[in-house]
Amino acid sequence: MNGFLIANKPTGMTSSNLVVFVRRRLPKGTAIGHGGTLDPEASGVLPMCIGKATRLFDYIIDKKKTYVAELQLGQVTDTQDATGTVLEEKPVRAAQAELEAILPEFVGEIEQIPPMYSAIKRDGKRLYQLARKGETVALEPRRCRVDDVRLLEKCGENRYRIRVDCGKGVYIRTLCHDIGQRLGCGAHMATLERTAAGVFTLENALTKEQIDALSSEGRLEEALLPLDAPLGHLPALHVGEEARHAVKNGNPLKAQWLDRPAPQDADAVRVYLGDAFAGIGQPQHDGSVRFRAMLLEEEP
Repeated sequence: MNGFLIANKPTGMTSSNLVVFVRRRLPKGTAIGHGGTLDPEASGVLPMCIGKATRLFDYIIDKKKTYVAELQLGQVTDTQDATGTVLEEKPVRAAQAELEAILPEFVGEIEQIPPMYSAIKRDGKRLYQLARKGETVALEPRRCRVDDVRLLEKCGENRYRIRVDCGKGVYIRTLCHDIGQRLGCGAHMATLERTAAGVFTLENALTKEQIDALSSEGRLEEALLPLDAPLGHLPALHVGEEARHAVKNGNPLKAQWLDRPAPQDADAVRVYLGDAFAGIGQPQHDGSVRFRAMLLEEEP
């Protein structure tokens, strides 16, 4: 069983526990991993790599993600989200228009100071472990990329729903905290849902209950997306029957076997034997391609 299973992680469950839940419904010994941890209180898209898909993890983890968060103005918490202790409350004088006007300031290459309640390690210990003991450490700002922040709607008293498109390493709760600081009233992240991770979206994500039902019916494999589903950003090269032996053995592919010259500016390419996805290759200076991962599953 090989491919990508897109789970809709529920709130109150860790990403690793959901992986365990799915593993128990796979054939014994099947490799599994997930692409991008979600906090226990967050919900939404959690891509799972099944079987040979685990060898493609490095090619999908940096893709753009989309989140929908509820921003609660007027309250600062120690965790920067609704699970923490309220440290400060301030009156909210900013109107919706003012909030909307400052959001572009948080788009582009920005700096964030990671929250103490995070999994970052300092001297071998996770920051959240230190925070739970009441310890704090000085943290340096980290640069990250936010592609877009937009206001979706007002959803309660001093509460707004925002959408964030971003790259790897952005803390949405820190973004909410910083927006509150900019407005002068403080804020925290009340809820968080990841609606997309690369090409994987909430529309094709399965709930725990759906995964369980498909497993009970012996149809879980039908829900897997193919190995090349999230790799459309990589150039594609095709070879014909003359290269079959080399492909099956993971040998270098000669330039004359390729349907077009290997792009020299590409760090990785998709390789196909006919129409069958064969794996990931790396272009060489002599025009050949060497396999990084040979993934051909069966005869085309």
